[in-house]
Amino acid sequence: MTTRDDRDRPPSRMVAPAWVERRVPLLRWMREADAGSHRADVLAGLTVAAMLVPQGMAYAALAGMPPVTGLYASVVPLVVYALLGTSGQLAVGPVAIVSLLTASTLAPIAEGDPGSYVALAGMLAALVGLIQLGLGVLRAGRLTSLLSHPVISGFTSAAAIVIATSQLDKLFGIRLGEVDGWMARIGAIVTGLDGIHLLTLVVGGVAIGLLAAGKRLGNRVPVPLLVVVAATAAVPLFGLEARGVAVLGEVPGGFPLPALPNAPLDAIIALLPGALVIALLSYLEGISVARAIASRTRDRIDPDQELIASGAANLAASVMQAFPVAGGFSRTAVNHAAGARTPLASIVTAAGVLLALLVLAPLFTTLPQVVLAAVVLVAVAKLVDVREAIHAWQVERTDGLALTITFLATLLIGVELGIGIGIAASLVLSLWRVGTPRVSLVEVDPTASRHVLQVDGDLLPASGIRLLEFVDDHLASVGDRLERLTLDLSGVPSADGSGVQALATIDESCRAAGVELRLQGLRPGVVEPLCRAHLDARFVGRLAPAVRASHGADEHEMSGQIDAFPWTHANNPTTITDTSPRGAA
Repeated sequence: MTTRDDRDRPPSRMVAPAWVERRVPLLRWMREADAGSHRADVLAGLTVAAMLVPQGMAYAALAGMPPVTGLYASVVPLVVYALLGTSGQLAVGPVAIVSLLTASTLAPIAEGDPGSYVALAGMLAALVGLIQLGLGVLRAGRLTSLLSHPVISGFTSAAAIVIATSQLDKLFGIRLGEVDGWMARIGAIVTGLDGIHLLTLVVGGVAIGLLAAGKRLGNRVPVPLLVVVAATAAVPLFGLEARGVAVLGEVPGGFPLPALPNAPLDAIIALLPGALVIALLSYLEGISVARAIASRTRDRIDPDQELIASGAANLAASVMQAFPVAGGFSRTAVNHAAGARTPLASIVTAAGVLLALLVLAPLFTTLPQVVLAAVVLVAVAKLVDVREAIHAWQVERTDGLALTITFLATLLIGVELGIGIGIAASLVLSLWRVGTPRVSLVEVDPTASRHVLQVDGDLLPASGIRLLEFVDDHLASVGDRLERLTLDLSGVPSADGSGVQALATIDESCRAAGVELRLQGLRPGVVEPLCRAHLDARFVGRLAPAVRASHGADEHEMSGQIDAFPWTHANNPTTITDTSPRGAA
């Protein structure tokens, strides 16, 4: 029987099980959203759709694909990410860096065959999706953070220059033919400047000026779409095609039927290295901008679920005859600024692009190719980050060196090899930095018979050897003048077995040279491995109570160490300092 209280109670929303909401976050977003959120998402989605239509076609051309495939890549993949992604604002679709990587991966394998190129693009997207899905299932989202920020910054800046250079021939209206490498393209452009088509350059310059000026109008005015529509109408109005301005030509309307990608086994194997690079970089681009927005919205980004969502979006792109996709910086910023709160905005964006594909695509037949080049040039201009390069050199020289190596390798050797060289350089420089302790000499005795060496950095295998070599060189340089050598380890947060063994070897070298070795400023990260290696009695007479308790040392054992080497625990509970008169350096 229904009571009046039951009738007055508001209807409860159906709540999906927690594990379902964890795998399909859109359910949680929809459960928590309200009418105001829905309105904001619709407006943001339409704003991004107006931006994505010209960008999608431009990035498809950059990838070497038919421009309409950029619209194919901007519908189903967006819906798939909206279902599975954990960011309410990340705008997935074609992006400049991934499009460049797609072109560099496919061009050598397709060998100029347009039909093979499109088929291989679908297979490439499938491989990227499978790699990302596999990493997500293995919960490897955090492992991708091993790619350091300086490497990514250097690669992005160099790739932006490569992208801009690849559009200059379209801007100038010259034909370059097959050109391999950035330097070769620069040379071909310079030698071909006498063939500039002035009208094409004027159209491109006007488009660039309008797009740049349009940024000042904010996100509410779809300037890129208006520029594309105006340029498309201007071609027949002023007879630009007859005067030599290249246009897109036939653009098929409608939406393609899903189809599984197919390629020979040898082609799939050849695609794998590029697919791996695209999978990692496209994920990193998306997760970095998603986290940047989440820091403002206080949303929680799940890196493993983001891998799954990105992988599923790329699999969707593969069956829609498209190419790899990722979360874009500029569109995500626009999406957030336009008020997007949930992934519903991405679904609205996909619907807007689909409408444009069905209605407007056939009208883009007279769209000048130089206008798409202008869209790309304006979009990638801000990716060259000189300030970040200066900052990296100021903060840590090894970071600046890794950024510079990555930048030059990407620019001069190629985008795929460049990122690989950058990663290798970053790892080598990191190992070198870890293996090079900072040691400074402080003479505290006028007769120079007692020295203090200040050591900074973890004591690991490589750094332990470097410290041993430094001490041996120091002992050889001072001759018989030195009576006591003190190692101040207050700047050493931790040590491993090799590190503490290096201290024992240094002690033996000092004894052989007739020099008394003392240690001061030991921190728990050094004391604990000393105790585990049973070297504590050799150096330390009294341990901090917390450390002593953790190793189960009894009072009798400690008393022997106290008599052998009188150390006392100073006021800092994390440091063991020699405060005895005999311990003064």
